[in-house]
Amino acid sequence: MKKALLSLIAAPAILLSSYTLAQEYVTIEMEIDVASSAEQTWAAVGDYCDISEWLGIDCTITSGEGGIGTVRVLASGRITEVLVAQTPLSYGYTQPAVEGQFYNLYHGFMEARAVDANSSKLIYTLMLDVSNLADQAAKDADVTRRRATFERALTSMKEIAEK
Repeated sequence: MKKALLSLIAAPAILLSSYTLAQEYVTIEMEIDVASSAEQTWAAVGDYCDISEWLGIDCTITSGEGGIGTVRVLASGRITEVLVAQTPLSYGYTQPAVEGQFYNLYHGFMEARAVDANSSKLIYTLMLDVSNLADQAAKDADVTRRRATFERALTSMKEIAEK
């Protein structure tokens, strides 16, 4: 009886620890040089809903005034993102968990970094858990797809900032 009780108590802990160990986080780091100061670059592309211009998807602010805690909804409501970090030339956001879906802890961070008085770099970093994907080929394809999407966005941001 005592063994059975200990097994029942230990089973959830074993299941939880195996889930925790299964997480596989990837970081996708991208950057592009811009022939514009960091301040001018950020003014052109750094508003939280400017994503509609440089990524080509609709964006609506559903909560907040543009500071930390502001919520934007993208792609006709399919994606929700919450602003969780902000400086004068950067912001970070996350996608909250959705009931019934795998939570990949998706975070994005975008920054305009000065190189000198007349040039800057736009840096975009994504971080997420890919452990739900079937195999390494699927994980690699997901990273490749995300990188291509955001490298196109960086190119678009560069064009906007250099006008």
